[in-house]
Amino acid sequence: MPFVKQQKNKAYFKRYQVKFRRRREGKTDYFARKRLIAQAKNKYNAPKYRLVVRFTNTDVICQIVYAKIQGDVVLAAAYSHELPRYGVKVGLTNWAAAYATGLLVARRVLTKLNLADKYEGFPEIDGSVQEVEAIEDGPRPFKAFLDVGLKRTTTGAKVFAAMKGASDGGIFVPHSERRFPGYDSESKELDAETLRDYIYGGHVAEYMRSLKEEDEERYKRQFSRFIAAGVSADDLEDMYTSAHKAIRADPAPKPTEKKTAGQKKYNRSRLNAKQRKDRVRQKIESFKRAL
Repeated sequence: MPFVKQQKNKAYFKRYQVKFRRRREGKTDYFARKRLIAQAKNKYNAPKYRLVVRFTNTDVICQIVYAKIQGDVVLAAAYSHELPRYGVKVGLTNWAAAYATGLLVARRVLTKLNLADKYEGFPEIDGSVQEVEAIEDGPRPFKAFLDVGLKRTTTGAKVFAAMKGASDGGIFVPHSERRFPGYDSESKELDAETLRDYIYGGHVAEYMRSLKEEDEERYKRQFSRFIAAGVSADDLEDMYTSAHKAIRADPAPKPTEKKTAGQKKYNRSRLNAKQRKDRVRQKIESFKRAL
C-alpha cells in the first residue's frame, strides 16, 4: 500500500485555537508564567512578587514585578547602565555586573518598603550560599521568586548572578547552591572560592592576564574599553568592592533629565501678499543677472 500523507481536514481547522500573541512571538513561556503568578486562594489579594531578570546585548535588567488582571506592575527596577554611577564603568553585562544589578534592585525595593534597615542582607561576601531569615520582632523578609523567562538555567548562568545579588541584598529568593559556578555535580558540593571570584570579576581578570600574555594585539582589541577607562586586571576586585558599598549607601534611582526638543515644522509657512511680490521681484532680478 503506498504511503498516504495525512492531510489536515476541515474538522481540524474548525477546532483550531490561536495561541496567545506572546507565545506566537516566542516571548513568554506560559507554562512557567502560570506557576509563577498563581497565588494561593487563602492569601486573597496578596501580590506574588517575581524577580524578573532579562539580558540584552548591552544591558542587564532586574525588576520586581507582580501580576494583576490589567497586566504586570513593576514595583522597582534596576539596570546595569546605572552602574557607572557607582564606579563600574566597563563590563556592564558580565557576571559581576549582573550580581551588582541584582544587589541594586534589592536595596532599592527594600528602601522603598522601609525594610532596608531591618534586612541588610549579607554585606560580607565570602562565596557561601545563604538565605535571608525572618527577624523575631518585626516584619517577615520581602519574598520574590526568580523569573528567568526563556533563558536556559545552566550551571553558572548569569541569571543566577542577579539572583545571588538580590539574595545578598536582603530579598528572600528561594534557591539552592546547585546552579552557581563552582558547584560540582559529582561531589554535590560548592566551591565558595570560585563563586567569590565570579562575584568580584576574578574570572575576567584571569582571562585578561592570559590573553595579554598570549596575544597582546587581540587583548588591546577585545578590552579596548577597559584600557580606555584605565581599568586593569588588578583593579577589578577593588572596583566591584567599592561599587557594592556605594550601592548600599545610596540605592535610590537618579531621575534623568528629559530632553524637550522644539516642535518640528515640515510645511513652509504661508507667505503674505508683500512677501510673494518680493519673492517674484527677487526671481526676476536673479534671472536678469544670469543673462
